[in-house]
Amino acid sequence: MKQTVLITGASTGIGHATALAFANAGWQVVATMRTPQPFNHPNILVVPLDVTNVASIDSAFAAAIHQFKTIDVVVNNAGYGVDGVFEAMSDEVIQKQFDTNVLGLMRVTRKAIEHMRPRKSGTIIQVASMGGLLTFPAYSIYHGTKWAVEGFSESLQYELLPLNIRVKIIEPGAIKTDFYSRSRTFVKPNHTNDYDAFIQKANQLSQDTGARGAAPEVVAKTILKAASSTSFKLRYVTGFPAPLLLWLRKVLPVAWFMAIVKLAYGIKKMK
Repeated sequence: MKQTVLITGASTGIGHATALAFANAGWQVVATMRTPQPFNHPNILVVPLDVTNVASIDSAFAAAIHQFKTIDVVVNNAGYGVDGVFEAMSDEVIQKQFDTNVLGLMRVTRKAIEHMRPRKSGTIIQVASMGGLLTFPAYSIYHGTKWAVEGFSESLQYELLPLNIRVKIIEPGAIKTDFYSRSRTFVKPNHTNDYDAFIQKANQLSQDTGARGAAPEVVAKTILKAASSTSFKLRYVTGFPAPLLLWLRKVLPVAWFMAIVKLAYGIKKMK
């Protein structure tokens, strides 16, 4: 019997690549997105879903269950990144970032549990980031959301273990997606130039890293592997430079790791 996966944020990037990876592996795929776009693949059902809207989530799950009867795996991929200077970020920008990356993921996770609990079976995969375990300059709000996803998911797996529901966290490095371009929200202040040098260096390093990032298919392959595994392994690291940086963050004293980041960004204490 074919298994079914529901994926959020499947219109582009990692979500799009993941939908195709599962479909090509013979899975029944429910590819969800705010504005439906055709996939033209026999194994893919496209359904509208906005993670900031509970009714939209309910409708998407209902459509998936109506079509395929059950959902075996849910991949929480929907999200985007805010970077820039925190002082210039409005409440609206901050709330939107958390509503999508954290609360949206939680809403979909809750709905997935409601479906999987009676069956005592299922896997929930959270697409987090290496930025959920370490930080870089100019990404304070984005890091806040990904650290929240890490803590939420790590704690959640304890209560779902007795129900035979697996929780898995994917921690990609830099990936060549719209994260660094179209879907990027960059914030800088208009009332001061005190951050100009910092912004220039941080933006340059961000774009350089994105240009050297792995293809979305690399992450899609890891998500498929996690979904296919019967283990309760929690974390899956994938894509340059995540394995190296997370290893360094683990083995080095915190002060040493932070010193490396400061050196890379040219950040010095004021004399």
